[in-house]
Amino acid sequence: MSETLPVAAAVELARVERGGFVESRHAGAAIVLDADGQVVEQFGDADAPILPRSSLKPIQALACLAAGAPLAGETLALATASHAGTDRHVAVVRDVLDAAGLDERSLQCPPAWPSDTATRDALVRAGGEPERLRMNCSGKHAAMLAACVAQGWDIATYLDAEHPLQVQIRELVERLTGERVQASVVDGCGAPVFAVTLAGLAKAAHRIGGSSERSPFALHRNAAALVAAVRAHPWTIDGPGRPDTIAIQETGVFAKGGAEGVMIMVAPDGTTAALKMLDGSARASTIVSLRLLERAGALSPADVSRAREALPLRVRGGERDVGVISPAF
Repeated sequence: MSETLPVAAAVELARVERGGFVESRHAGAAIVLDADGQVVEQFGDADAPILPRSSLKPIQALACLAAGAPLAGETLALATASHAGTDRHVAVVRDVLDAAGLDERSLQCPPAWPSDTATRDALVRAGGEPERLRMNCSGKHAAMLAACVAQGWDIATYLDAEHPLQVQIRELVERLTGERVQASVVDGCGAPVFAVTLAGLAKAAHRIGGSSERSPFALHRNAAALVAAVRAHPWTIDGPGRPDTIAIQETGVFAKGGAEGVMIMVAPDGTTAALKMLDGSARASTIVSLRLLERAGALSPADVSRAREALPLRVRGGERDVGVISPAF
């Protein structure tokens, strides 16, 4: 059985402090590439395989673009999002489906409640139920369907590992990471997800984040358009008051978190951080990634401090703050 890095190959990346007592620690692996793509810092074993989970979505979105999905601006940003299921998010997903001549019945992601609390409360009060459109991966699934329509591929089997779209995604994963996929499994949304090393994932993120819209290569032009769309519409990628959106708004990074404590983050100058929390917790992933980019000189301390204040990092005791979640370095 394939597996990720063992405990012995992980290092402490974050700690949780309550009233002056270090209550918990998060260990994992992390790697930082400079603007030229060279490794400048590494913690733990970055050559062990991981499942990128939703941090793979930028590559999946690029494969959909290459297949002809008509995505731009907000619809392109939603294609790579793990959105909060607000009405605004759902409206954009519907736009993608409408343009393809489809509706939510074609989506094969599972029904879900919105993760945005206010939206969920309103839906419950109205007697609503979990919906496929509200599922955080519905933008990715809508983009996949749009790509299938553009190519004339079967939409009923678009999640099968051997479907032409999923084969194209796998090939692009290998092209951008520079390595062979080590395993293919099913993600939480039902789509294939491919195991690669954390170093390979960082390389792919660096190539995407450092692409130019003036490149002679379509892949790089598409990657630059994707990054620009997310930075122009940070609400799409996550949601109001949520970590990825906060990081983008406050520092200008391109950030994409994934389940089980994965994060990729690219600073405006191309410096890239990628990490995996071994315990699967994402609560410290954003601030640790921001701190890594600050250590590399790619983000200012003032910007990182502003993001830190906006992120949900405070530890509560009764009705007051008694501690904080912080990087271990």
